[in-house]
Amino acid sequence: MLTPEEREELDRRAREGEVVVPGGTGGKSLEAQIHLAEGRTKGGKHRAQQLGKEGYQEMGKKGGLSSSGESPEEKGVPIDESKFRTKS
Repeated sequence: MLTPEEREELDRRAREGEVVVPGGTGGKSLEAQIHLAEGRTKGGKHRAQQLGKEGYQEMGKKGGLSSSGESPEEKGVPIDESKFRTKS
């Protein structure tokens, strides 16, 4: 637990643009960085639980290709949709 003085110091440093909470990148205050870090952690774990290990790996293949502007089909990378636990 942080003392009020420590909390104030971390908040000041966060307002100056320093990342004071691991995973809190982009937060403009200590509180914002804490919320960002919690959200990223929970979000990633929750998504992995939904999709399962194999589905999460397949999603990673899709994401890596789509960020380069090419679809998996164009690159000749097979994506096995049956590995996903959830269907959209």
